[in-house]
Amino acid sequence: MFMALKTYGGVTSMKIDEINKKMIKKLRQGRKSFGEIAKELSITPNTVKARVKKMIENGILDIVGVIDPEKIENHFLAIIGVKLRNMNLVKKGEEFSKLKGVVSVGIVTGQFDLILIVLLNDDFSLLDFLTKEVSKIKDVLSTETFVVYKTYNLKVPYIL
Repeated sequence: MFMALKTYGGVTSMKIDEINKKMIKKLRQGRKSFGEIAKELSITPNTVKARVKKMIENGILDIVGVIDPEKIENHFLAIIGVKLRNMNLVKKGEEFSKLKGVVSVGIVTGQFDLILIVLLNDDFSLLDFLTKEVSKIKDVLSTETFVVYKTYNLKVPYIL
């Protein structure tokens, strides 16, 4: 089979082959049909459809609309490093991921325990996020915020 499932640390991952990688790259263009992708890769549209379905089912691929916050008036991103009082990283990561404005949470090495990417705007400011959202999470020792002035190749779902 073209994809094998493997579980490591409680997370199931899937090995993808070169055709899947090429399909994912072509899907980045957003408006390309399965037929067009199939023709470019010399495979059938049904093969593309089946592979895309399998990758979606296994959580490898999402087909979603994303935005460039810099191109929407009064929107911006912040990257926030979080230090925790305890090492319950997975649980805290899940809690942060549910907060308004949070695009992504990563458990990281280095001086922070978690790194958040947060979408903000004039109606939901950095102050709102810190005082109304982060304050809901227990055992936060400290945060450090990095306001993003310019990004390259970073688009995010509109979640506000």
